[in-house]
Amino acid sequence: MSTPAETGHGPWLVTLDVDGTILRSDETASEEVIEQVRRISAAGHQVMLATGRSPATTVPVVEYLGITPQFLVCSNGAIVMRRDPNAPAGYRREWAECFDPTDVLQTISGHLPKARFAVEDERGHYRYTEPFPDTTIGAGAKQVTFDELLHRQATRVVVVSPDHDMVDFLGVVERMGLHRVSYFIGWTAWLDIAAEGVNKATAMERVRIELGIPRERVLAVADGRNDIELLTWAAERGRGVAMGHSPADLLAVANEVTGTVSEDGLAEALATLCRPSGCGDVSTPAGCPAASFRGIAID
Repeated sequence: MSTPAETGHGPWLVTLDVDGTILRSDETASEEVIEQVRRISAAGHQVMLATGRSPATTVPVVEYLGITPQFLVCSNGAIVMRRDPNAPAGYRREWAECFDPTDVLQTISGHLPKARFAVEDERGHYRYTEPFPDTTIGAGAKQVTFDELLHRQATRVVVVSPDHDMVDFLGVVERMGLHRVSYFIGWTAWLDIAAEGVNKATAMERVRIELGIPRERVLAVADGRNDIELLTWAAERGRGVAMGHSPADLLAVANEVTGTVSEDGLAEALATLCRPSGCGDVSTPAGCPAASFRGIAID
C-alpha cells in the first residue's frame, strides 16, 4: 500500500462530513480536530462542510469551528449556501434542488404506517408529523398532519421508523422499490430522500467548478452511507478518506481509511495537508509542522 501521489502546489478542496466525522455523539469536536480544521483553513485550503443537516443546523457548526467556508453543502446536497456577510447568519441560498414528494410519501406510509416524517422546503424549513432531533430540523420547524406534507415542493424527506431494527428496515426499503428519487439509509432505521441524482457529490462538484480547483486536489472525509457518492467522487482522482468506524459499503469506495471519531481520525487525515505554496500538498515532508498520517491508503 502507498500514499496518494503528490499533485503539485495549490490549495485543496477539503470536504468534511459533520456528524461522526467532525462531531462526536455529544455534539462536540476534540481540540485536535478543531485545531487542524482551523490550521488548514488559515493555510489557504478551501474547507467546506457537506452534511445531511439543514442550513439552520449547519451554520452553528462553522461558528463553533471558527471558520468561514465560502460554501456549505446541506441537506445531503439538495441545498448549497454561499457565504454572504450581509445575509442573515452570514449565508444565503445559492442552489436548491426541489421535487414533489407526494408519491414517495404515500408509498412509504403504505409500508411504514407508524413512521415519522419530516419534509424540508427550499428555504431549509421543516414540517414534520412527529418530533425529530433538533440537529435534524432545527428551530422554527412546524408540526403538521401527514396530508399537509403532500403537494409541496421539497428539497428533502426524512423518514424514521422507531419500531424497526436495521435489518427489518433495510428489507422494507428494498420492497418499496423507490424510483425517481435519491435515497440514503442511515445508521438506524432512518431514510433520507432527495430529488433524483442529487447527493453530496453532485453539490460538491458544483462547488469545485465554482472554485476552480482540480479534481486531483480534492480531499473528502466522511463516515456514513449518505457519503458513498461523495467518497467515490473524491477517490476517483483525489483522496476519499473513510473514518475508521464507517460501514463496509463506505469503506469499499474509499481509497484511504483513518481512525474513528473517538480516535480523532479527522485530525490525523487533515494533518497531512501543509501550506499550498510551501511544503507540499499530500505527504508530509521534513520540516513541515503537520503530523504524519497513520491512516491506510487503499490501492
